[in-house]
Amino acid sequence: MRSLTAATTLAVLFSSAVLTATPASADATRSLPVKATGDIVVDGVHQRVFVSDPSNGKIVVTDYAGTVVKQLTSLPGVTGLELSADSATLYAAVRGADAIAAIDTATQTETARYAVTDQPQSLALAGGRLWFSYGSNGDGNLGSVDLSGTEPVVTTGLADFYEAPFLDAAPGATTLLAGEPGSSSALVAAYDVSTGTPTRTAAVSAGSYLSDLAVTPDGEHVVTASGSPYEHPVFKTSDLSQSGTYPSNTYPNAVAIAPDGSVAAGVDGWYNPDVYVYKPGGTTSVREYDFPNTGNTSASDELANSGLAWAPDGSRLFAVTYNSDGVYSLRRLDAPTKAATTITVTAPTTAPRAKKLTVKGKVTSKVALPAGVKLTATRTDLENTSGKALPAVTVKSDGTYSFTDTPTVGGKVKYTLKYAGDADHAAGTGSDTVDVSRAKTTLTLNNNGKVYAYGKDVKFTAHLGTTYKNRKVEIWADPFGGDKANKLVKSGTVNSSGNLSVTLDLKRDTKVTAKFLGDARYAPKTASSTVGAQVKVSTAVSRHYKTKYTWGHTYHYFKKSTNPVFTTTMTAYPGRKQRLEFEFYYDGTWYDLGSQYFALGSAGISKVELTGEHETGYRMRVRSSYINSSSGDTVNSTTHGAWKYFIFTS
Repeated sequence: MRSLTAATTLAVLFSSAVLTATPASADATRSLPVKATGDIVVDGVHQRVFVSDPSNGKIVVTDYAGTVVKQLTSLPGVTGLELSADSATLYAAVRGADAIAAIDTATQTETARYAVTDQPQSLALAGGRLWFSYGSNGDGNLGSVDLSGTEPVVTTGLADFYEAPFLDAAPGATTLLAGEPGSSSALVAAYDVSTGTPTRTAAVSAGSYLSDLAVTPDGEHVVTASGSPYEHPVFKTSDLSQSGTYPSNTYPNAVAIAPDGSVAAGVDGWYNPDVYVYKPGGTTSVREYDFPNTGNTSASDELANSGLAWAPDGSRLFAVTYNSDGVYSLRRLDAPTKAATTITVTAPTTAPRAKKLTVKGKVTSKVALPAGVKLTATRTDLENTSGKALPAVTVKSDGTYSFTDTPTVGGKVKYTLKYAGDADHAAGTGSDTVDVSRAKTTLTLNNNGKVYAYGKDVKFTAHLGTTYKNRKVEIWADPFGGDKANKLVKSGTVNSSGNLSVTLDLKRDTKVTAKFLGDARYAPKTASSTVGAQVKVSTAVSRHYKTKYTWGHTYHYFKKSTNPVFTTTMTAYPGRKQRLEFEFYYDGTWYDLGSQYFALGSAGISKVELTGEHETGYRMRVRSSYINSSSGDTVNSTTHGAWKYFIFTS
C-alpha cells in the first residue's frame, strides 16, 4: 500500500474553494427507524423529539442530536401527537386501537390509555380539554377528553366533518382550529371551546388538499399548508379572513411556528428549497433550506407531511425527510431564524513570495448586515499550519472588502475570512488559496541505468542542494512487479555535504526515488534512478559418461545413444520461463542450433531432455537465460547463464 507523503498531506490541508458558507452551528442529520411518519413534537424540558410511525405502530424518541433513545411500540396506527403545557405528558392518537395513549415524557413509558371512538387522528389542547378528531372518509367528527376530574370524561360527536381534520390551538387558548385534509376545497373552521361544547365562529376555504396548519402563539392567526396555492396563507382566527401570506413554492405540506412567532413554511419540492423561515409577519424569508439528495434519483430528499417542529426555545428547527429509497431522517437545523451569511474570497491564483498581494471579496445575506462589520482574517501556510491572525477586515456598506498582505512563505497559502454572526445573522466563512512561488533546489540520485547481479548490495546516495530550513530527504524503493509496494526505505537529514545514503539488497529491477518535501522558501523536488537486477541462473548437465577439460572448456561426453538432461535452476517468479539455446562449433565459429522457452516450476527448476538422432564428433554448447518480457515477466533484467559444453561420441 502506498503511503500519503507529507507533501500530499499539506496539499490536502491547503486546498480550498473560492466560495463557502458555514452555518452558525453544525446542523445534524440522523436516520430514523420508521416506514412512515404522522406527526412530530419537541419536548424542550427533557430535550427529546417524538416522531410517530403509523405503519409500524410506534413512536420513535430521539435526543436533540437525533440519536434514537427509545422506541414506544404497541401503538397501532399512531398518528397525532400533543404535548402537555408542562411537557410532562405526551398524548398520542392510536388510530388502530381507537384510543388515546398518555406517555410520561421523563420515563418515556405509557401511563394511561383512554378509549375514545373510531380512529382518532389529530390532537390539540384548548379550553382545558384534550380535543381529538376521528372517523373515516365521509364520516369525520370531533371529540374531547376532560382530564380535570378524577376520571377522564370522553365526549364524541361534537362537530361533523367529511373526514377527520387537523387540529391546533395556541397555548392556553379557548379557540380551536380544525382543517379538513384530502379535499380540493380545504375547509378550515374556528371553534370557541370555552364551555366544553365547540361553537363554530368562522370558516374558510384554505386551498386544496390541506396537509398541515399551525396557530400563532398569541392565538390571533392560523397558517395553512395546502397542495395549492403555492404559498402559506395566513388567516385571522377571529373571522378567518386572510391577513397575509408567507411565500413558498410547490407543494406546501408543513408549517410550524416558534414561540416568538417565527414561521417555518415547508414544501414537498424536488428542485427548490424545502423550508422557508420567516420572522413574524415577514414577506421575505430570512433562511431557506434545500435538502440534499441521499437517494437514487436526481431529485433531493423530500419533507414529510406535517414534518416540522420547533424546539420550545426557538434555537432549533427539526424536520423529518425521506429519500427515494424510503429512508427517513431527522434533520436538526440550528439557529434557523438567523440569516445565512455567505463570504466570497478572491485571491490571485499565483503570487511571488515576499511581494504584496490583494485579497478581496464580498459578504452577502438576505438580511442586511450592520454597518462596519468586521471580519477576522487568517493566513495558513507551511510555517503557520494552524493559521496566523491578520488584522481585522472592515466590510464596506455595499458588502465588499479588500486588504493587502505580504506572504513570507511560499507554497499553498490560504486566506480565510470569517464573520462571527450576530442576533440576526449566522456565522459565515470563506477562503481562497494562492500558489506562492518558491525557489528551486537541486536533488540528484546516483546509479541510474546500472544493472547489478542478483542480491547485490548497492549504495544509493541522494544529494540535496541549497534549501531554507528543511534538510530532510526521503528515499523510496519501488521494486518491479505488482506484488511489491513502493516503500520508504530511509528518511533523514542530509549530512554536511548534503548527502543521504541507503544500501539496498537488489533482487528485482527497482525504481529508487529521492524526495525533498520542500520548505517555506524552496519547492519540493524529486529525483529517480531505475536500476536493473539480474536473476540467479545455472544449468546442470547429467547422463554423461565423463568430463574432460579441452579446447579451453570442460566438456561433457555422451554416447550417441544417450539423451542428455539439462537442469536449469533460476530465481522463481509466477509464470516465469527460461530460454534454453544451443550452438555448435564449426571451422572456428559457433553457429545457432535454435532455442526454446520452458516453464519453470514453483521452485524455479526446469528439466529438459535432448532427444532425437545425435551426431558424433561436433562440439556443442547450451545455456539457460532469462529474457525480460519474453520469459513471462518484466521484474528482472535480462540474464544469461554460463555456457555448458558437450559432445557426442560413438
